[in-house]
Amino acid sequence: MASAEFELQGAIEMRLKADATLMSLVNGVYDQPPSKAWATPKEGYVTIGEAQTLREDATCVDGSEIYLTMHAWSRKVGFPAVKQMADAIVNSLHLAPLALPTNRLISLMHRQTRTFRDPDGFTSHAVIEFVAHTEKPLA
Repeated sequence: MASAEFELQGAIEMRLKADATLMSLVNGVYDQPPSKAWATPKEGYVTIGEAQTLREDATCVDGSEIYLTMHAWSRKVGFPAVKQMADAIVNSLHLAPLALPTNRLISLMHRQTRTFRDPDGFTSHAVIEFVAHTEKPLA
């Protein structure tokens, strides 16, 4: 049985890659982006970022609370493009009924989005944070 965090990353990646609205805005969804991720005309991409898993056990339940971070990157002028990308990610994932191979997703909720300019001065960056609650089936 794989960890809920691992299974959730796979389910999220599949859902985002299948989202027509998001994919019309970005060159791809990556764990590690290739150099072509900045290709024109989209000039942007999404990366699956950091995660943290906290135990959330209860009587007869082996549960987890998973904090997930997604990143959207754009080199188009200003913040509009990266904000559209972040919004598409939120619309795709907030309360999404994702199926995991061996664990059960109870909920996936958007917590916050931050947008800012990266230190290079021309890359716009959005950090989109989610929290998921999962449980393992009883053996």
